[in-house]
Amino acid sequence: MLKVIKQVFAPQNKDLRRKILFTLGILLVFKFGTVIPVPGTQAIVRDLGFLELMNAMGGGAIERFSIFALGISPYISASIITQILQMDIIPYFSELKSQGASGRKKINQINRYLGIIIAFFQGYVFSFTFFGQNGTPMDYLRITIILTAGTAFVLWLSDQITQKGIGNGVSLLIMAGIVSSLPNMLGTAFTELVNFGDGTKAILGIISFVVFILIYLGIIIAIIYMQQAERRIPVQYANRTTSSYGGQQTYMPIKINSAGVMPVIFASMFISLPTALAQFINNKGFSSFVDKFLNYNSPAGLAFYLLMILLFTFVYILMNLNPKELSSDLNKRGGYIPGTKPGNDTTKYIKYVLIRITVIGALFLVVIAGLPIIFTNLSKLPASVTVGGTGLLIVVGVALELYNQIENSVVERSYKRSYKK
Repeated sequence: MLKVIKQVFAPQNKDLRRKILFTLGILLVFKFGTVIPVPGTQAIVRDLGFLELMNAMGGGAIERFSIFALGISPYISASIITQILQMDIIPYFSELKSQGASGRKKINQINRYLGIIIAFFQGYVFSFTFFGQNGTPMDYLRITIILTAGTAFVLWLSDQITQKGIGNGVSLLIMAGIVSSLPNMLGTAFTELVNFGDGTKAILGIISFVVFILIYLGIIIAIIYMQQAERRIPVQYANRTTSSYGGQQTYMPIKINSAGVMPVIFASMFISLPTALAQFINNKGFSSFVDKFLNYNSPAGLAFYLLMILLFTFVYILMNLNPKELSSDLNKRGGYIPGTKPGNDTTKYIKYVLIRITVIGALFLVVIAGLPIIFTNLSKLPASVTVGGTGLLIVVGVALELYNQIENSVVERSYKRSYKK
């Protein structure tokens, strides 16, 4: 890592440094926007409930009811919708998926337009959440337009990072929002744990805070390990030999956590729909049922939430890593798995491996998603102080992706200079 950092600051890599500085500038603009409140409104002081994850990804923008309150979430919702439609539900989207780079470009454009439409409807719901029944039609329309415009501007910022900066713009904006809330969280934990008024309690508080930091670092290391871990299926090609490639074995790598954070986002959206509906229709019986069985803080609600994560992990993996398609692609390239017959046997073997490693990946997501909820209920610390969680999983994943991209850029530039000599 230190070697890569030194090479970034080398005189010959001015263009890479320029891209990094440009990216940091865009992230600063985004952070500045998250603290500008919608004109005529004030911060939301009540519990955000199912909006907590969305608020974390936006750097506390919902809590402040800023112009970026919706942030990038409408685009994420649009991406999820189009991703589902690509699974042979609508032929047009299936065709776009098979078109490669040009198809991805069209899908991305559709996601932008669909995200703006979703932002408009979400902004309208947010306006009712803020004003209730006391606002005028112009109040609702004004807030809706401001929030939709904020989302459009955030999408433009993400495009600028992707085109002129370094890394994926959408991912970096989400990471920036989450990272910006970490100093405040650590400060709150230190204030709550350490009491300087009493000498003995102060020492115990400092020890507790150090233990809290060590646990936090341990979870980060565990996430890095799981994000990088993969199951390698050995592959042999009929027209190649291992000796012709320096004795190196060819593998089909399958990540232990191939689903990333998508199952957690799916489960959060699924469980949040009844909660949002209960707030909108204002029915006491329905609201009581939701609080008892679909609330994260209730045992039944937590169990249902974690069960949904398990279910969505398997569904997402089997939809995106279709064993039949993997087997067919391998066969087209003249490859086969040693000891396994091509065709149906290869499909069954890949499916068997996928299910086994998905169990590990799903349990990992359940632990990461459940840790902050359990920690908040068991400890006396405020809800803003958490251990683990989806936000940390997103930050580590994006940071690893960004580091790999910078490292690849440095290596590519070094190779080009050596080739020219």
